[in-house]
Amino acid sequence: MSLDYLTQENKELQLAVSELTVLNDVATAISSTQPVEKIIDQIVLKCIKHLNVEEGTVSLHEPGSASSQFQTMIRRQDSSSEKVPIKLDSRLTGWMLKKQTILLSNNIREDDRFNFLDESSYSFRSILCAPLLVKGNLIGYLAVFNKKGGVEFSGQDKRLLSIIASQSAQVIENARLYEEEKALLSLQEELRLARDIQLNLLPDSTPQIPGVEIAATTIPAMSVGGDYYDFLDMRSSKIGFCVGDITGKGMPAAMLMANLQATLRSQVMSVDQCDKCLESTNKLLFRSTESTKFATLFLGVLNYENNILEFANGGHDAPLLFRSEGEPELLNSTGLLLGVMEDSVYSKCEVTLGPGDLLLVYSDGITEAMDKKDEEFGLTRLIEMVKKNREKSADDIMNAILEKIKDHADGHPQSDDITLILIKKK
Repeated sequence: MSLDYLTQENKELQLAVSELTVLNDVATAISSTQPVEKIIDQIVLKCIKHLNVEEGTVSLHEPGSASSQFQTMIRRQDSSSEKVPIKLDSRLTGWMLKKQTILLSNNIREDDRFNFLDESSYSFRSILCAPLLVKGNLIGYLAVFNKKGGVEFSGQDKRLLSIIASQSAQVIENARLYEEEKALLSLQEELRLARDIQLNLLPDSTPQIPGVEIAATTIPAMSVGGDYYDFLDMRSSKIGFCVGDITGKGMPAAMLMANLQATLRSQVMSVDQCDKCLESTNKLLFRSTESTKFATLFLGVLNYENNILEFANGGHDAPLLFRSEGEPELLNSTGLLLGVMEDSVYSKCEVTLGPGDLLLVYSDGITEAMDKKDEEFGLTRLIEMVKKNREKSADDIMNAILEKIKDHADGHPQSDDITLILIKKK
């Protein structure tokens, strides 16, 4: 065995030991449970140290962004050099997206790949850049600039940075996924709390009135919803009730719903007439919400001594009044949606409820419930369901309607909040 062969073997062994030392140093400095920024900072610092360079940087692809958008996460300097020119950063991104391989240039000024740089950008003599790949997908790149002392990057440097990038990519991705998971769990907990708060705002029971049956429910399409119903304490022998539907769904709609509920309750305490109550509620809602946010609202006041129902309807789906005989009546809108115009005017209507009469107030989540063929449940099916079950109790009629909607959907996800109040005169 020749001396030259042993010398070469010894060099390769020393190189392998050196690479393992660097990788061990990087591995012990980072953990996937650390914040992404801290992990990247450690990686860049170790590259500056072991590759003996003036500057290092890591840029990551932003999840959900366009394919060409990368964000520089960490940039570390070990000299007084100027920062990497923005143009160079953008060209590096484009080059990495296209080539997805390591880039080495020991003389940027004479390298045709960098002829787009102006004279002021040539303070960087050399560059070594490696892609960060996870399962073949580019998640970013790791770059170092200018070996200290004017030394050129070597093949060993190229190999070492490539190994560091290969090992670091998965750790960075795992840390990023871990942070996304924590954020998702935090959001889910916030939504759970918001749902609990919203449910606590809704009535925990229906009013008990002699000679009247009342059933009510709301089923949000998401964790929280924009539909709402309420029962309102009125003076003497009256009970107020309402169903509202906020534009949109989710958290923004739920917040506006809470605003509407609080506003309406405050107005009911000081305004006797349901039409005037809607007018003052609309004015306050208009002043406190964006121009793109509004609500529909049906407000009814039932005098259970003389059986007269007064109502005002701000753009809500017309409730159905089923008489003991004949076809159902529609209690149409008596004014605009709430929040559209500050000085909207609403009119009051009244009807008398006789024995066996039934009133159904609902949101459009019922009639617009879709099946897998995008066919709506529709008003006709709703009317048929009430007619078919009208001899049952209010609770049983409500449950029959909800069950029929579920059968109609046949597994199709609920697209809108479902709310109804059912009042039946015995």
